[in-house]
Amino acid sequence: MPIYFQRPENALKRANEFIDVGKKQSALDALYDVIKSKKHRTWQKIHEPIMEKYLQLCVELKKSHIAKEGLYQYKNICQQVNVKSLEDVVRGYLRLADEKTEAARTESQTVAGSDVIGEDIDDLDNMQTPENLLLSAVSGEDTQDRTDRLILTPWVKFLWESYRQCLELLRNNSRVERLYHDVAQQGFRFCQKYQRKTEFRKLCENLRTHLGHIHKHQHQQIAINLNNTDTQQMNMETRLVQLDIAINMELWQEAFKAVEDVHDLMALSKKPPKPQLMANYYQKLGLVFWKAGNHLFHACTWHKLFHLFREQKKTLTQEELKRMASRVLLATLAIPIPPSQNLVDRCLDSGDNSILEKQRKLAGLLDLGQPPTRSGLIKDLVKYNVMQVVQPQLLELYRWIEVDFHPMKLCGRVTECLQYVEQSDEPDLQQYVKALQDITVMRLLKQVSQVYQTIEFSRICGLATFSSPFHIENIVVKAAKHNNLQVRIDHRAQTLFFGTDLVVAQREDVPEGPHLQSMPSERIRSQLTSMACALNTALEKIQSKDDNFDELRAQVTQSFRNTCKKEHRRVLERRSIIERRKEMLEEINSQREYAEQVRKEEEQRMLIEAENARLEKEAEERKRQRLIQERKDMEKSQVKLRLEQLKQSGRNLDIDEEELEKMEMDDLVQKQMEQLDKEKKELTARLRNQEKKVDHLARALRLEEIPLLLEQSAEAEKQERAFWDQQEKERIDNMELEREMALKHGTRLVRMETDIKDFMNTLQKARKSVFKERSEAFEKMLSEEKARRLAERREKRRVERRLKAEKEREEAARLAEEERIREEKKEKERLEAELKAKAAAAYQEKMDKLDEIAAKQEQKEREIEERLAREREAGSELPSSNRAPWRPSAGGGWREREKAKTDGQYPESRNNERDADTVEKEKKYDGDDEDHNQHPPQRDGVERDYRKSYDDREPPRRGFEDREPPRRGFEDREPPRRGFEDREPPRKAWL
Repeated sequence: MPIYFQRPENALKRANEFIDVGKKQSALDALYDVIKSKKHRTWQKIHEPIMEKYLQLCVELKKSHIAKEGLYQYKNICQQVNVKSLEDVVRGYLRLADEKTEAARTESQTVAGSDVIGEDIDDLDNMQTPENLLLSAVSGEDTQDRTDRLILTPWVKFLWESYRQCLELLRNNSRVERLYHDVAQQGFRFCQKYQRKTEFRKLCENLRTHLGHIHKHQHQQIAINLNNTDTQQMNMETRLVQLDIAINMELWQEAFKAVEDVHDLMALSKKPPKPQLMANYYQKLGLVFWKAGNHLFHACTWHKLFHLFREQKKTLTQEELKRMASRVLLATLAIPIPPSQNLVDRCLDSGDNSILEKQRKLAGLLDLGQPPTRSGLIKDLVKYNVMQVVQPQLLELYRWIEVDFHPMKLCGRVTECLQYVEQSDEPDLQQYVKALQDITVMRLLKQVSQVYQTIEFSRICGLATFSSPFHIENIVVKAAKHNNLQVRIDHRAQTLFFGTDLVVAQREDVPEGPHLQSMPSERIRSQLTSMACALNTALEKIQSKDDNFDELRAQVTQSFRNTCKKEHRRVLERRSIIERRKEMLEEINSQREYAEQVRKEEEQRMLIEAENARLEKEAEERKRQRLIQERKDMEKSQVKLRLEQLKQSGRNLDIDEEELEKMEMDDLVQKQMEQLDKEKKELTARLRNQEKKVDHLARALRLEEIPLLLEQSAEAEKQERAFWDQQEKERIDNMELEREMALKHGTRLVRMETDIKDFMNTLQKARKSVFKERSEAFEKMLSEEKARRLAERREKRRVERRLKAEKEREEAARLAEEERIREEKKEKERLEAELKAKAAAAYQEKMDKLDEIAAKQEQKEREIEERLAREREAGSELPSSNRAPWRPSAGGGWREREKAKTDGQYPESRNNERDADTVEKEKKYDGDDEDHNQHPPQRDGVERDYRKSYDDREPPRRGFEDREPPRRGFEDREPPRRGFEDREPPRKAWL
């Protein structure tokens, strides 16, 4: 279960407490919870010591994967704020892992040495015991190897994983690019130190993968820009370190790949590389070519290096130039003689593109357009005046191998030159001796083949004294295999036969190297041409020229002129047809290839999608299993921690390992509760039994000790009485003795009374003068202090009176201001009251007018009522059968009246008059609500409601609110304003 801390410092303190008690795993878990917590994602200064302690625990516990997770979390925390902290943490982590590995190496050597030379060896003359011999015979390992596997190998593996994880952490991040290259170089040195060739290859492959990812992720914000000069320089330094260590570890394939990487980086750079860098590059490349057995490109590399030194190095001495020229010459002469091929063989070899492609690739590393040749390099020696600066003995070697034709003296002269090279103090030149000896043997065979048809093998061995017969025979077989030489070996006669196959021709051009005459097979190849030339010459001499020959020639010429254009057009047409057919075939082939490519790409895409789906599914499954396993491990760790706590507290549960593996935290808590209940019951029963036992025992002891206590009490009383009597007697004796001594002392002191009085009088006189002086000084000091304090008090009172006066003035001003404000407020309220009184008067006047109008309306209604009553009385006198029902004078019901209003039959004046009358009648009843409610208007004894849409308790409303007088503006409760704010006096000007 994770532990959450309010502050990171608490986690560090808790981890230190765990470490003090030996619980490093718990300390690591506590620190990991803080590092991965989202609450503490903002970088603080305390994060760095927390991370250092975390990585220290990871190194001590060999938890490289836990360290990786912590480093990734810390990278996310601090890469935006403090990258230097990340660099310090990573460097400290690798330094600590390296120190632990070195300590393990020292311990392994110590243990291995103690096993060989220790106290348990009985016989120092026979230190190899039978057990060690059997182990070495079975496993092929000695004591040091077995000790390294047990002690050193785990730490070496941990250090390797640390380097790899740090490189994965820092890759493609421009902010930690320098740290990335430093870690990579440390990883290379680690592989060299512990001779880890497999890990070196993996490290080189990882760096190439990271470089490829840089090209793919250029869009990221912190991605590395390969066009940057500093980036190119750092990558170049890392690849050169990789190249040096690969050469030291003799991993030539990795060295060649490093050379390719260096060349690609130089091609990527816009600036030309420095001469020092190119010189180092050419030296390493030449060494790689030599170890690969490619002497041709090795010599070409030294040609480039020689020209670079001669052109760029200003302080090049003549001795250095001679030494470099000599090496260039020997490297060029050590190139194997290329095989002699005719035109047919060269055409067949040109079909093999892999060899040509490889040659072009190697030539590209030297910035050459075409692959070099041995003859071209030898011509360059003469062309660039290399021969003029080489040593004379080496110049003689060149003349004997490449110029002079002396088969009988060749090996002897070459041996003298090679002896000079071997006796020199330059090991760089001595490495070419073996290759030059092979070239010399090949030259010897070629020259002998031009002189002899048959020669004994022993004589060849006698001429080439520096080589063994087996080696010479091997050279002969290879020369015959590659068609460098037409030779056969007769083992019965121990002879060599040269040029016996007349039907085989080696080459058509001039042979390479010193040449005396052609082989019989080369001469027979041009035999027919020679015979045709000879016959033509003889025919011209035998036959004389005549006119028929001239006429025939003229006819042939005229026929050619007549048909040449036609034949030319036919050839052109045939050529165009062939071209069209070729284009058609190429188009068909391209379509077929495109369809095939599309099909393959689709299949590849489907396979990739299926593979990606499978990998995603597997990754999800692994993640799910990992989470389940982590949860189980966490639960197990909690259970174990709980068990340890119980053991430390003295409550040990009886649980075996199998049951512990299956147990969960709830089961453990349940078992703990059961154990506690059981212990509680046992303790209660034990206490109850013990209580009974103690009760019975105490009762028995009381019964037995009662008589003994009585006897003891009586005896003690007797002893105490005797002791008290003795002490009382001693006290009385002592008091009597003290009385006698006091009387004696009193008698002696009476004689001294006069002396005491004299002494006291003298002392009082002396002290009285001192007291008087001090009293006068005190009185003086007192008077001064009183004067000072009175002055201070007067000054203080003066200041207080001044402050009080200022305060009273301020208070008076404040009261005056408040009085002024109060008067202004009263004036303002008076004005408002006057305005309100005027408004009320106006309102009352309006109401009076409305009352008059209402009285008039009531008078009119009363008259109308009387008239209607008279009409009813007059109508009642008529017979009821002849009386028609009452209808309005306009006739019809309400529909007819509405129609009449619409048609304009009713005059507007009457409608308006009735409306006004109705309104005034309604306003009449608004004055007295109670009277109106008690005496409502009646007609014919029936209550009538003349207000059809208004409230009877209020007069008709003229606006939104009639309870208040009419308003003149937005707010009538205040007097009219003169400006923006009338609460303040009018302003004379704008602020």
